[in-house]
Parts: sequence; C-alpha cells; structure tokens
Amino acid sequence: MNIFQALIVDHEKQRELCARLLDAKQASDESLRLFDDLKSELAAHETAEERFFYVPLFEHDSTVDASRHAIAEHHEMDEMVEEIEKLDAHALEWARAVQKLCDKVEHHLKEEEEKFFPQAGEVLTEEQKVALAADYTAEHAAMLAKETEA
Repeated sequence: MNIFQALIVDHEKQRELCARLLDAKQASDESLRLFDDLKSELAAHETAEERFFYVPLFEHDSTVDASRHAIAEHHEMDEMVEEIEKLDAHALEWARAVQKLCDKVEHHLKEEEEKFFPQAGEVLTEEQKVALAADYTAEHAAMLAKETEA
C-alpha cells in the first residue's frame, strides 16, 4: 500500500461518517455518536497526515503551497468541530454547522485527491510512498486509539 491508497481508505471513512451523520435524526444518540466518531477520525487523520504526508512535502518547492493550504483547511475544520461542540444538538444551528463541516470535509478530500495527490506523486519516490503509508497508518491507529480514550 502506498500513502495515497492509505489516505483514500481514511477519506472514505470520513465520507461515510458524514453521510451517516447527515442522515441521522438530529440530537439522537446515533447522531451524537456519529459526530464523536467523525471528530475522532478527523483528529487522528489530520495529525497523521500532517506528520507523514505534508511535512515531507515541505522539502519540495512545488508542493509547499499546497501543503500549507491543506494544513490551513485542517485548522478550519478543527475550529468548526469546536463550534459544533458548543451548540445545543437540538438547535437548528447544530444541524447547519454539521452540514457546513461535512461540506468542508468533502471539499478538502476532493481537493487533495484531484489536485494535491498528483503533485505529490511527482516528487515522492515509490519507496517514500510505501514508507510514508506504513508510518501514516501506524500513527493514525495510535492517534485514533488516543482520541477514543479521551
């Protein structure tokens, strides 16, 4: 497995969690659990992706700007999650904020897959792609375990 394949596996998890969250009845036990699952998945994914995908790409002039942009979007999503946590799950604002978060997640994932992955594929060697995948998946699993304990 290479880094792109590993990231896409987790991108699909995020897409599925968003779809299920948006389909769930607002303020139900299921919607609250799905939001917590999405929050944990996003946090684990962002940390592992930044450490084992973006940071190595800072070494290449052609991928610095895209890396900065992607990390900035991670920060935006983190702030959106924090805002949702402050809202009453029964309020209309909660549903709107969740929709906005899921829209941002989808935008981010699509942008990575369609624009950034091809750029990164040109600067990383095949050996790096495989090594980064192993490091990413190990870090993601560790971060997810830590997130779900919290």
